[in-house]
Amino acid sequence: MILRRSLRTALLLFGVLFLVTGVIYPLFVTGIAGLAFPYQARGSLVRNESGAVMGSELIGLQFAGPHYFEGRPSSTAGVPYNAAQSGGSNLGPSNPALPGRVNTTIRHLETLGMKGPWPGDLVTSSASGLDPHITLDAALLQVPVVAKARRMDEGTVRTLVYESIVSNPLSPEYEYVNVFALNRALDQRGGP
Repeated sequence: MILRRSLRTALLLFGVLFLVTGVIYPLFVTGIAGLAFPYQARGSLVRNESGAVMGSELIGLQFAGPHYFEGRPSSTAGVPYNAAQSGGSNLGPSNPALPGRVNTTIRHLETLGMKGPWPGDLVTSSASGLDPHITLDAALLQVPVVAKARRMDEGTVRTLVYESIVSNPLSPEYEYVNVFALNRALDQRGGP
């Protein structure tokens, strides 16, 4: 009898908590987020002139060639910046594979015409493998290469970099650049 009552109480409590924490609360929070931050709640999607989705401001994209700024390397499985396979490489400083991966990235950047010293975020992947941002130093390092490839004045490209800075209220001393927004701004300016 006591066991049956305890089981019934446990099942009832489970059902109520499941309903409150698994259904009502998530729907409430999602609804508030959709009302307060509609753009962000829908994924911060960026659309082109015809309305087609080009990507998200929150997820990096792979850009090819010296006429685009390079983002952080991605360690996602399958294709780079694969949101369905988010995850870092988990290579720590003592892992012998890390220097090999960093050296491969450096060789790639050198083939584009860049010269070090290399900011860490330009040669190592983030924890998610999806990071769309690089530091201001990493972006400024690429200005001469991108300007030359696009036949643009370095000052103009540098200005676009500074216009693409994203502030971080949690660490205002660090300045980041959203690579997707920066490359879009370059494409809107025209050129190769």
